[in-house]
Amino acid sequence: MNEPGAFAARSDGQPVDAAVDVGAGADTTIRPTVLDHSRAPEKMAADKVRCEACPVLCQISPGKLGACDRYGNVDGQLARLDMLHLVAKPGVDLVEWQAARGEGWDGSLVNSAQGDAQVFVSGVGSGTTYPDYKPAPFIVSSRHDGVDLVTVVTEGIFSYCSFKVKIDTDRYLGPEQATVRHQGEAIGHVSTIEYGSQFLALGGVHHLTGGSKKEGRIACEMMMALGNRQPVELEIDGGARVVVAADKPPVVDGVEEQRMRVGCGSATIGIFAQQWFGHVDEVVVVDDHITGVLSEHQAGKFLDMAPTGIRVRGRKSTPGRYFQVANPGSGWGGTDITEPLSIVESWDAKHGARPGLRLLMVSTTGEDSAWFVLDDDLVPRPDEMPAAVRRVVDRIGENCEPSLCSVLYVAGAGGSLRAGVTENPVALTRSIKSLLVNVTCGGAPVYVWPGGGITVMVDVAKMPANSFGSVPTPAIVSPIEFTMRLDDYSALGGHVDRVRTLDNVIAAGGWRVVDAEPGVPWPLRAPAGGGR
Repeated sequence: MNEPGAFAARSDGQPVDAAVDVGAGADTTIRPTVLDHSRAPEKMAADKVRCEACPVLCQISPGKLGACDRYGNVDGQLARLDMLHLVAKPGVDLVEWQAARGEGWDGSLVNSAQGDAQVFVSGVGSGTTYPDYKPAPFIVSSRHDGVDLVTVVTEGIFSYCSFKVKIDTDRYLGPEQATVRHQGEAIGHVSTIEYGSQFLALGGVHHLTGGSKKEGRIACEMMMALGNRQPVELEIDGGARVVVAADKPPVVDGVEEQRMRVGCGSATIGIFAQQWFGHVDEVVVVDDHITGVLSEHQAGKFLDMAPTGIRVRGRKSTPGRYFQVANPGSGWGGTDITEPLSIVESWDAKHGARPGLRLLMVSTTGEDSAWFVLDDDLVPRPDEMPAAVRRVVDRIGENCEPSLCSVLYVAGAGGSLRAGVTENPVALTRSIKSLLVNVTCGGAPVYVWPGGGITVMVDVAKMPANSFGSVPTPAIVSPIEFTMRLDDYSALGGHVDRVRTLDNVIAAGGWRVVDAEPGVPWPLRAPAGGGR
């Protein structure tokens, strides 16, 4: 996106002219899609065009781009400059775009005339319905398994949207509800911890529109980068600096995380108790949430392990399970300790402590471990870890999944966007809830939240690269598609007179084919709810 100052509104309310040359870095061989636009308003120069793709209403001079970098004035016509993305069906060999445009090519790889469609028209590059009195830019008919389908395709302009970021780490990121910042501006907050992962809630309408202009701009830029799988650096009040990117390891205070913990301290005891039996007398698994002590734990009791007289700092929950043994931090097991013996308060000879007692202390990822033997004064002394014990420690690491960031986009599509699908918007909402409509974002499956409205959630790693854009209102632009049977589309009052065949879309040009992300199901399928 261009520098924010370049597109500020004038005092008279008219948008200023965009200042970026269409030819700068643009592929001039791509044929733009020419769009309809209303008559020029008064006070606008005759050679300008007004873009109505969003509420900014840019007045664009010849050869210039609008504020979003997506629409421009090409030879006096408003043009969408990004190509429409067609997602290829898995197993289809793609033709390179330049080869596909060669003379004599008949489009056979993507032609649906002879059977099932081999590509899916996604919302990426499609254009918007704004100002929402008009049908979606693409309403496409196709076939799958002999069923006539319709896919309504658009790029939605979303102020009501956010990202939920799951970060696989035990490192302390910050207190719950702490403000998360980007470039100094508040753009979200810390949410809950869920068994080896911590969650952040980022973006949302209040940060986009409820604060200062700078906060809204920074939040929008952060959200677009996050959706496009780019790394984003975040600062958490009272906590860490963390770099997150979809499907990449988090970087916490400059250190890239490697492992997600195998479980809490108690779970680790339960998993590996039998493998430790006979090789150790005591195991303490250090964990910020539940620290486990083998001899006291039910798993140790089941194995008839002798008491060791160990007394561990913290609040005892149930036998062998301790809360609050230390403060949260970036040390052992997500605590603030680097010296594991600091959580052991004492050894009681009356309750089993004895010279020669063998003690293993280990973290929930196996990255930290130490072996001790009690001397004649019942003081634990460091010693060389036996090979049999080391194998179990290594197995803890083997059972840890890679530490990753998962970025889920959440958006409310229950507003005027529905008018691009049907003249009776509530019919679309009801059809989605009745499973008559498949909703996708860039061809990727979404989870539709229960309750009112159409609130969707999608893994951005399953969407085509660079699916997200923005407009300077500020708001996020993202693809969304609604696929249903043709007869169901007619029944819900859809814009049937605007349906185009897939072949017609292909013949119009201005598109490119992209591979679906691995594991993404083919979006052109008959909805589970069946026909009427």
